[in-house]
Amino acid sequence: MPEDPRPIILESGIPVEPVYGPEAIADLDPARDLGHPGEFPFTRGIHPLMYRTRPWTMRQYAGFGTPAETNDRFKFLIGHGQNALNVAFDLPTQMGLDSDDPQAEGEVGRVGMAVDTLADMEIAFAGIQLEKISVSLTMNAVAAPIMAMFFVVAEKHGLALSELRGTCQNDILKEYIGRGAWIFPVEPAMRLIGDTIQFCAQNTPKYYPVSVCGYHIRESGANPVQEIAYAFCIARAYIRLGLERRLQVDEFADRISFNFDIFGNLFEQVAKFRAARRLWARILRDEFGAQKPATMQLKMIAGGGGGGLTIEQPENNIVRGAYYALISALSGTQTMALCSYDEAYTIPTEKAALISLRTMQILVEEMGLCDTVDPLAGSYYVEWLTNEMEKRIATEIRLVDEELGGIVRAVSEGAIQRAVAHLAWRYEQGLQDGSIPKVGVNRYRMEEETREVELHPYNPRQAEESVRRLEEIRGARDAEAVGHALEGVRGSAASGANVMPSMMEAARAYATLGEITRALKDAFGEFREPVSL
Repeated sequence: MPEDPRPIILESGIPVEPVYGPEAIADLDPARDLGHPGEFPFTRGIHPLMYRTRPWTMRQYAGFGTPAETNDRFKFLIGHGQNALNVAFDLPTQMGLDSDDPQAEGEVGRVGMAVDTLADMEIAFAGIQLEKISVSLTMNAVAAPIMAMFFVVAEKHGLALSELRGTCQNDILKEYIGRGAWIFPVEPAMRLIGDTIQFCAQNTPKYYPVSVCGYHIRESGANPVQEIAYAFCIARAYIRLGLERRLQVDEFADRISFNFDIFGNLFEQVAKFRAARRLWARILRDEFGAQKPATMQLKMIAGGGGGGLTIEQPENNIVRGAYYALISALSGTQTMALCSYDEAYTIPTEKAALISLRTMQILVEEMGLCDTVDPLAGSYYVEWLTNEMEKRIATEIRLVDEELGGIVRAVSEGAIQRAVAHLAWRYEQGLQDGSIPKVGVNRYRMEEETREVELHPYNPRQAEESVRRLEEIRGARDAEAVGHALEGVRGSAASGANVMPSMMEAARAYATLGEITRALKDAFGEFREPVSL
């Protein structure tokens, strides 16, 4: 073989040879490592016929300043063929602040829907058939009260909670690692997640109370190996919360799902997901003693891929998005959420959101991606890379367990945050010096570029409307019932009782999100980020 003129090293640190043959996978046992689709270890997919009978769910991220605008966008997307919803909330809502809180000024409705009370959720889901549409709530620190509001909305729609489908992100550990939208200290924040897991196992068996979000870990700087490894460490910690509540692993672990990111090398991403399915199945069987195949299946949404979009030459993001969707389809994900081409600038316009939706629909209807299961299986390179990714993910998990004291301790002390921040710095340096190629950024630049992007301007009147509606609710509700309900939240939080029933009562009384959050702060206190030099 001629000398390799250009060494290739993937973002995960894996060197790539120019050619792969049978010797690369000589230790691969097809029965042990691949199996059939729908069978352990699920490398080839979690359903026997995958997209042939069950095309991926399309769940675009959407949410606007007011619940009424959000409702309009939901109906627009559903009317154009989207079959699930993914709700974006504004930053004050994510931080448990009411729209009239001084800290919320200038941010109400800016990056998502503002929710103050149950009334806002009622407006957002008016006319939405919750019995047919699965809803994902992208919420973390105050996931429990938002989830409680959604459950009450479902009740008002006449839907039994036992039939409600959907998920809530509800992954607080990744907030400490990636986004920073925390409120409570780690221990009580974990307790809230344990409460939601227990409540849902007992009351909403079709609902996913936790979607572990490797996506934001990746967007914060982690490489693909770390994305999966840290997400699995986090999920294992949440499973232990359920076991501490005396639930059996097969009673609840099949309702823990994942949200992963897609951008970067196509083959690295495909191998990442194939390896993740196999390793997760082995973790659930060997570490936790799972018996049900459904418990061992990796349920996931793959989002492509905000970190890969550029403000330079934004139309290129349409092409990137198409390849991200292709990666998702080739890797066998169950649900797909595709970033719109203008998201590097703004909240997606209807046109941009529709292009992303049509991209996914074209793959289903025209490109043959649903014809056969795991079409890249058997490729010497893909199978070798899948094996290598699995080994490296497992090694990273052991490092967290053995050298960092487990994920909760590593997050509490800031070790994971430092590791991710270091890689983010290295990645940015690579973009700046050109060692990481990016078309339009450090390759094929256009110095006098014209960027045709329709911006979604912030409208202060939306905030005014949110405040006006909040004042109306406060004036019309039963103040005594609200006070009693908030005491119930405060009491359950302080006593160690499950907070979900009291939060649903607070939601029914139209207590505000800010009031519920303050009740929790009274019991839990607030988190202070560890600082190290």
